[in-house]
Amino acid sequence: MNDGKRTPWIVGVSGASGTPYAAAVLRGLLAAGESVDLVVSRASRLTLLDETGISFRDAHWHEDLAAWLARGADGKPDTFDADLADVRYWPAGDLGAGPSSGSYPAKGMLVVPASTAAVAGVALGLSKDLLQRVASVTLKERRPLVVVVRETPLNGQTLRHMVALDEAGAVVLPASPAFYAGATHIQDLVDFVAGRVLDAAKVPHRLYRRWEGELGAALRSD
Repeated sequence: MNDGKRTPWIVGVSGASGTPYAAAVLRGLLAAGESVDLVVSRASRLTLLDETGISFRDAHWHEDLAAWLARGADGKPDTFDADLADVRYWPAGDLGAGPSSGSYPAKGMLVVPASTAAVAGVALGLSKDLLQRVASVTLKERRPLVVVVRETPLNGQTLRHMVALDEAGAVVLPASPAFYAGATHIQDLVDFVAGRVLDAAKVPHRLYRRWEGELGAALRSD
């Protein structure tokens, strides 16, 4: 468990499709030696169950999270190892949780994936659950907020909410994989997006091959 000695990143998981993105970001943070406070929305539990078959339960969050982070993006279990010693979990309905206050120390927040409902709630300051409340706190405290939007197509209302988040200081980062890094597996595409999220948070990682200005370099290295 997070013993409070290190300031955590807060990761919020909303109900949009894209739970492999969240898993890759969480693994990346932990691999970099970061502490994590985790908020999993009620809607995201349905998505997680649908995409992985894992039932995420408050009372058994540690074992459920371990099973989730061990899965590859292709659904294969026991693909990854992750040390959860520096993870602290907060139920989405607990509006009295530590991160709901600006006095709670945090490096910032990553919302991955972010549904259009989460985008709207944060942009409008609704604070309907702990995820939205923590995002609002992150903005008011001028801490980094990265919102990983996973939806297509985007209508005008959502685009206006995204502009509002940008104007409030958030990084709006659509879950858009790139192919110049030489992806050969679905995990490579997921890791590219996760790596860009960690880039925005200035957390070091080696999740994808960076562009170095040489055409075809990724193809020649395979």
